Amino acid sequence: MSHQPTHRAAVILLCLALGGCLQSEDTPFLQPDWEQALREADRDEDATQQPTSIRNEEQTRLTATSLLRDDGVLGLSIEHAAMLALSGNRDLAVQQFQPVIVGANERIERGVFDPEFFASADFSEERASEVNRATGTRFNVEGEDTTAQAGIRQTLPTGTDIELDASFDREVSNRTPKQQETRIGLTVTQQLLRDAGPAVNLARIRQARIDTRASVFELRGYAETLLAEVESAYWRYVLARERIAIFQRSVDVARQQRDEVEQRIEVGVLAETLGAAARAEVALRELALIDARSDLKRQRLQLLRLINPDVESPLAPSLDLMTSPVTTPEPIDDLPDRIELAEFRRPDLAEAKLRLEQGRLETLITRNGVLPRLEVFIALGKSGFGDTASDSVRQLDEDSYDLGFGISLSQSLGNDAAIGRRNAAYATRRQSAAAVENLRQLIRLDVLIAANEVERSREQIDATTTARQLQEDTVRAEVERFEAGASTALLVAQAQRDLIQAQVAEVEAVVAYRLAIIQLYLAEGSLLDRRGYALDTDQTL
Repeated sequence: MSHQPTHRAAVILLCLALGGCLQSEDTPFLQPDWEQALREADRDEDATQQPTSIRNEEQTRLTATSLLRDDGVLGLSIEHAAMLALSGNRDLAVQQFQPVIVGANERIERGVFDPEFFASADFSEERASEVNRATGTRFNVEGEDTTAQAGIRQTLPTGTDIELDASFDREVSNRTPKQQETRIGLTVTQQLLRDAGPAVNLARIRQARIDTRASVFELRGYAETLLAEVESAYWRYVLARERIAIFQRSVDVARQQRDEVEQRIEVGVLAETLGAAARAEVALRELALIDARSDLKRQRLQLLRLINPDVESPLAPSLDLMTSPVTTPEPIDDLPDRIELAEFRRPDLAEAKLRLEQGRLETLITRNGVLPRLEVFIALGKSGFGDTASDSVRQLDEDSYDLGFGISLSQSLGNDAAIGRRNAAYATRRQSAAAVENLRQLIRLDVLIAANEVERSREQIDATTTARQLQEDTVRAEVERFEAGASTALLVAQAQRDLIQAQVAEVEAVVAYRLAIIQLYLAEGSLLDRRGYALDTDQTL
């Protein structure tokens, strides 16, 4: 038997051969317009996939521009700084996309169970010359075959594969009668061991959902840390400003003392050698003032970086912090309740618990993976035959049918890979359980240390206030003795330096209490709640 390809087939083969010889870099029509393709992709972006936001009742009504005064000074309260940071900080803006990205994996895993439509069609043509074996006569054979198929298939969480399809076959030949066949078929395959049941088949979706919830807790932890940094930077700026005021007053006092010493030297009451000491004291206090001003600028830049105000130049505005650090400290008498709150609200512990649950699901998956694959299937079809397509469809009501069923078994000999994955999953789960207990212990320690620091700074407020008052009395007494000629300028300067240290220590104690309270709330995991903020997780959970 010999076959002669048709002209149509020859043209197709020639086109394919020429296409293979083309060089893409030398062929403009094979080069994609990447910019156009990217613009189209940007237009197709789902506008609903917005980053997870952090809600506050007043946040939508506040912008840095509304706080900027006519003189270019940005007036900030502690609440304003927190709002600006949680709405404009660029690091946080990057992190807010993570729950959306991770949440997409849940939809990807659900897609495994989406129904799938399929369709195909093909046409074949034959022209051949054959020899009759009985007579030796050569004859020509010409024929065409057209087939089309369409259907839908779906995998169910029970481990069942269902496929429903309809097909059409038309055969035309000069040696046989024309025949057309229409068939409707249903195939059902059920897993009996591996991948059987919704518990194992839905585990990946549950794991993806846990990933999404864990990413939200991770974002919450990041937002709380940022809020703590902003409030701490705010109070450190306040401390730097108060230190400048103290050092400025000390410089003024030192200059006044220097002038008095020089006047007494001129009238011969004091020796000239005492003038150098007075001038040196002025220089030392001016040096401390320079350092304090530099520290204020540094604290200002750090605070501006955190709040990222939406003004023309983020680093340009001067700041006027309006919230006073003065507060009425109260002793901590509910430490057990705070530890219990931390175990309930700490985002890192909540995330660790979710990872433990995720590990339990992984053990379920890997344990099922050790089982052999055993499946049973059944295929049922109904066919109709006729001279035309409509006749073949009408013949579907006749008694013709096809039925097939069977069972299939497969198992890896040794099964080392599946057993290894199962053992690793069990070990990872035990590791996660140990990590949760370790983290719970560390959280208790964090709360205890933070509470201890709050108590220490609270007690120091009264102590430093008393020390400052006593030091003021000492300075007044030393000045009176100096004016009476019973003391020296050096002793007066020493007393004034001690007063400066006492004043700075008093302000530092108040700010230290504020910072300690922030760290306590952070250790509890309650800082966002206490400040009235909540994560908008409707788009991700």
